[in-house]
Amino acid sequence: MINITEKNIIKKKSISVEFFYKQTKDRFKIKLACENDGLDRLIYDQNLHRPGLALAGFVDLFTANRVQVFGNTEMRYLDQLKSDDRKLALERLFNFKIPCVILTDANKPFEEMIHLAKKHKLPVFVSEYSTTKLSYLVSDFLDDQFAPRVSIHGSLVDVYGVGMLFVGKSGIGKSEVALDLVERGHRLVADDVVILTKKGEGILIGAGTELAQHFMEVRGIGFIDVRSMFGIRAIRFQKRLEVIIELEVWDKDNEYTRTGLDDSLFSLLDVEIPYIKLPIVPGKNITVIAEVIALNYLLKHYGYDAAKILQERLAQRLKKKGGEIGRVIDYFEHDFE
Repeated sequence: MINITEKNIIKKKSISVEFFYKQTKDRFKIKLACENDGLDRLIYDQNLHRPGLALAGFVDLFTANRVQVFGNTEMRYLDQLKSDDRKLALERLFNFKIPCVILTDANKPFEEMIHLAKKHKLPVFVSEYSTTKLSYLVSDFLDDQFAPRVSIHGSLVDVYGVGMLFVGKSGIGKSEVALDLVERGHRLVADDVVILTKKGEGILIGAGTELAQHFMEVRGIGFIDVRSMFGIRAIRFQKRLEVIIELEVWDKDNEYTRTGLDDSLFSLLDVEIPYIKLPIVPGKNITVIAEVIALNYLLKHYGYDAAKILQERLAQRLKKKGGEIGRVIDYFEHDFE
């Protein structure tokens, strides 16, 4: 079974404004409005805030720890104020420890805003994107940054579009199974260290580390570069986790699923993932079985459960008087070679 401890779980408590700027300036067309030393400020919350009420003077419920977004509404309000009133409204806001301010719709900062931003060492950014679009993009980026993560020792492979995580004891053959699947046309996401990020309520996205990327260790050979060896078709950088397969040496005292009627689930970061314990014996083709597991998962996803269909057929046959379960075909045609 997967062993999850506090050491495996990764939770970011904050990110710097400098990191935020470097990661988003090209993606979201964000520019720094004025140079100052405030890029070392920290962002503690993935949510954004529109400071309309705070600008008007009501700051009792002002969430100052969030990124502040100034859209057309805030800028029009400030524009209709006199210079002294505008300065007073901004001073009231900038006295809080705000991470940064973003102006949307290509709005230009007021002179008072630039002056106060330099005074308080507050980063002010400008984006040509609309408020709705920028809020969606920045919120999605911050959600990823603050999302809980867990590191797992295993191999993550995209098999027929199904994200399959192979886990098990060291040396059991996880990397060899992943390599065989790549040879058969499937795609490697990560080997050895897999980082799973909770995206939304019921979704885990798996990826590798920046250092290892698509390198793989094969015992007896060493490290190989899957991307260079098999080409770009053999890899992907991230994939949703949909099935966990634990490889273990056959143990006659353990019970293994025979019918598939009882689905086993494993909880990772409070997300329930289908879990299969796969025993390994000599001559067993784990790669083909992995492909079958992926195809069976897809059938279930689209509403066809083979185990339940067979169970229903058996129940219907047993209800009939004199029903013969073993008899299949009433007449065999001649087959001449």
